[in-house]
Amino acid sequence: MTPTTDDAAEVQRELTVFARRVRANGGRWHPELPFVAHSLLSEIAATGGCRAVDLVHLYQLDKSTVSRQVADLEERGLVVRVGGGRGRLLQASEAGSALLAEAARAQREELERRVADWEPGRLAEFAGLLRRFNAG
Repeated sequence: MTPTTDDAAEVQRELTVFARRVRANGGRWHPELPFVAHSLLSEIAATGGCRAVDLVHLYQLDKSTVSRQVADLEERGLVVRVGGGRGRLLQASEAGSALLAEAARAQREELERRVADWEPGRLAEFAGLLRRFNAG
């Protein structure tokens, strides 16, 4: 199915609003951590460990940006390096996991507030559509 130009434009507008809201609220959920650093820490924790180059490819960021953000996460004690050599794995520390857990709690509360009046099944449908969109 090919979307109409109007539908595609509306989706783009809504994604822009969503992205701006996420960035704006990021400081509320973890005021001490920049948005990009939080994104990297989230991925490191979700995967159980990854290399910096994996983050470069996933987020399509410059190597130097990831390097600076990872160094900052390490200095804050939120990430540790495991193993030897250039391809050492990054893993979330206990402090990093605790920060993410608190941010996730706040984000879930906000999400639950926003979808409280949705019909049953709509949130699962929305999750499926987002998963499909992000896989594409």
